[in-house]
Amino acid sequence: MKPKVTVVGSGNVGAECARRLLQSNLCNVVLIDIVEGLPQGKALDMLQSCAIEGYAGTIIGTNNYEDTKDSQIVVITAGLARKPGMSRDDLLHKNETIVKGIVEQIAKYSPNAILLLVTNPLDVMTYLSYKASKFPTNRVLGMAPLLDQSRMEAFIAMELNVPITDVSAMVIATHGDAMVPLPRLSTVKGKPVTELLSKEKIDAIVARTANGGAEIVNLLKTGSAYYAPAASAAHMAIAMLKDSKERISSCVYLDGQYGEKDIYLGTLAKLGKNGVEEIVEIKLTPEEETAFHAAAAKVRADNQKLGYTK
Repeated sequence: MKPKVTVVGSGNVGAECARRLLQSNLCNVVLIDIVEGLPQGKALDMLQSCAIEGYAGTIIGTNNYEDTKDSQIVVITAGLARKPGMSRDDLLHKNETIVKGIVEQIAKYSPNAILLLVTNPLDVMTYLSYKASKFPTNRVLGMAPLLDQSRMEAFIAMELNVPITDVSAMVIATHGDAMVPLPRLSTVKGKPVTELLSKEKIDAIVARTANGGAEIVNLLKTGSAYYAPAASAAHMAIAMLKDSKERISSCVYLDGQYGEKDIYLGTLAKLGKNGVEEIVEIKLTPEEETAFHAAAAKVRADNQKLGYTK
C-alpha cells in the first residue's frame, strides 16, 4: 500500500503541492481544509485528470482530520497572508493560532508523521510546530530555504542568459529580508558566480532574491507566489518518500550548529525516510557568520513573542 501524505490547506500552494505529489505516483494524497467543498472539489478535479496523465495514486478532499489518520508526511500550507494594515506581529499571532490547531490535530491522528511547514513566517511556524507537536526535531522541518535558493538560481540564469539547470545557488539562515545568500558558493557549470558577475550585479541579485515573494505579489496585484513554493514543498516530500538522502536546503532545528541552539534556521540537510537525517554545517566567512547570527536574533525575537523559547 502506498504511504499517505496529507496537505493541509487547499489554496493555491496546497492544491499545487497536492497535484505534484499525486503526479509522483509515490503516495496517496489527502487534501484538507476548513472550507466545506473546497478540498473535495479540487481533489475530485485532480482525480479526474489521472486517467489523462497516467497517475496511479488516489486523492481525496476532506474537512475531517480523521481522514488524515496515519499520514507519513503532512505538508502544512494553511495560514493567512499579510494584508494591508496588518503588522508583522498581527500575522505572527494569527498564524500561530491556525498552525497550532492544525499541529494538535495531526499529532492526535498521525503521531509518527513528518511535519513539513510552508506557512509564514516560516522559521517561527516551524519552531512552533516542533513545540506544539512534541515530535522529535528530525520530524519537523520547513520549506523556505529551497524556495529562496531556486529564486536566486532563476535570477542568476536570467542575468547570464544561461539554462537554469546549469546554475547552483546557496541561501541559508532565515526566510525574508534577513536571509543570507552565499554568492561565493553559487556556481554556473561549476564556476563561481563571483567570477562571472560584478559585485554590483551580485548585490542586485541578492536583493531581488530577498524580495522575491514581494515582487510576485506586486505583479499579481492580488494573490502571491505558489508554483515555486509548491514545487519546493513537493520536492522535499518526495525526497523523504524515496528515502533519497538528497542534500536539500531546509529549515531545520539547530542544536549547536553555527553556534546557535534551540532555533529553526536554514541550512543544507540530508532528507530521507526519517525526515532530517543529517544537518550539513557550511563553513562561513566572518561577514556571513555575522549575518547568520543577526538572522537568528530576529527569528528568536519572534519565537519569544509566542512564548515558546526555553
